Amino acid sequence: MQLPCPKCQTEVVRSGELKRHCESCDSDFKLHIACNECGQELERLKACGAVNFWCEQCNELKSKSSAVYTLKDA
Repeated sequence: MQLPCPKCQTEVVRSGELKRHCESCDSDFKLHIACNECGQELERLKACGAVNFWCEQCNELKSKSSAVYTLKDA
């Protein structure tokens, strides 16, 4: 999944588990992962290399393909 920098629209690169960096404008961001239904930030669940998400508000498991990914200033 590639996300554009919110400042200059250049693709960001991974700089940590939930961190992204734009080399073009030298900006750092935190990856925000939200529920596609209610918009609440999702809790990450990692097991045996697989990643899924839990939504407290919807009280259900969410797949990474259904989550909404955005970048916020670090």
